[in-house]
Amino acid sequence: MFSTTQSDRGENSWRSQLNEFVKANQQELAALAWGLFVQRGESDNNTLGIDLEPKPHFIYCARPAIEALNHKVDNQLQEILGILDAHNPKQEVLLIGIGNAQIKLVQFEPEPPPPVCFEQAATDVNTLLERLEQRMCEQLKC
Repeated sequence: MFSTTQSDRGENSWRSQLNEFVKANQQELAALAWGLFVQRGESDNNTLGIDLEPKPHFIYCARPAIEALNHKVDNQLQEILGILDAHNPKQEVLLIGIGNAQIKLVQFEPEPPPPVCFEQAATDVNTLLERLEQRMCEQLKC
């Protein structure tokens, strides 16, 4: 009844690869998210993102840019804005994945919580960024 096109398989592929990357690196992603949150301050309204093009790398997604995109797509991202509003960085990690001109919201609650993950990582934010971006380049073949 429903057929999967080559395009659909490509879209699902990057999404499933991103899911696997996140699953395999939850503790360090939580440490990174918390470290960046502390570094940038509580008033910062940027969301950590992963852009897969031209090669996987971390970015910041500014709240005004997400709101503008939501407006352009007839409020189809309204739920994402609600999730951003309710996000608690002390308990959960929230990432926006961007690939194939699409977005994917990734949210998880690590055990232990992000502040403890950062303490246990025993390294700085820049080292975490470099380490995770290197793993993304190895694991995400988009």
